[in-house]
Amino acid sequence: MSKPRTLLHETTLDTRWGDMDALGHINNATYFTYCESIRVEWLEGVSGRIAGAQGEGPVLINANCDFLRSIVHPARLQISMYGLAPGRSSVMTEYEIRDARDTDILYATGSAKVVWVDFAESRSRPLPESLRALLPDPD
Repeated sequence: MSKPRTLLHETTLDTRWGDMDALGHINNATYFTYCESIRVEWLEGVSGRIAGAQGEGPVLINANCDFLRSIVHPARLQISMYGLAPGRSSVMTEYEIRDARDTDILYATGSAKVVWVDFAESRSRPLPESLRALLPDPD
């Protein structure tokens, strides 16, 4: 049984010429950049900004991607970001990268664990209530 998740954000983007590798398809590392882009877009949308070296903010502690199908440039992508039930200071996020013109085509799935950190103390801090309220209840 899969864990409950909540759709947090969706966006579309067009691949860029520079996203391709020597084989003519989108470079594997770029998939992580696409997931980072939606994560930052969502965090800025719900918190107004991403904290800099001062204060508190999100830190990525792991990320993975399952490459299911090659993306060939040019392509318009639909990227969806989901949140799972949070822990005290962290939340697991999941991603789907699809063809925006035919969303039955799934190019990749992935996940990343985000921890909320006090940068000055280099320690985890409780997730802000404003973020926690957007996530599924931890049953």
